[in-house]
Amino acid sequence: MRQLDPGMFDELCPSGLSPIRIGDKWGALIVACLSDGPRRYSELRIPLARITPKVMTQSLRTLERLGLVTRSVEGRQVTYDLTPLGRSMLEPLRAICDWAAEHWDELVDAVDPDEPAALGA
Repeated sequence: MRQLDPGMFDELCPSGLSPIRIGDKWGALIVACLSDGPRRYSELRIPLARITPKVMTQSLRTLERLGLVTRSVEGRQVTYDLTPLGRSMLEPLRAICDWAAEHWDELVDAVDPDEPAALGA
């Protein structure tokens, strides 16, 4: 399994402007990070460094409650993985990302620069 790229998500990436959310603001990014298989929390932090540890934990718990992610503990090592239900979201997630990329300019133009929440901040 390849390592996660620290720059796999731009600060302003299409998923941030997508009107469709999975769990919460960060859910889709976490699902994308788990697409190649199980990851430790510390591995997920690499491309998701903009998320505070508290919010990352909350997002992972939300994805667990939704049945999209499982949490496994072996000794002191905790790993997260997609459930079959979570894995079934990968194709629709790719379609959403493709849609957001296709409509990127329109989405950016529609954002009110005085409203930080519009960019998912």
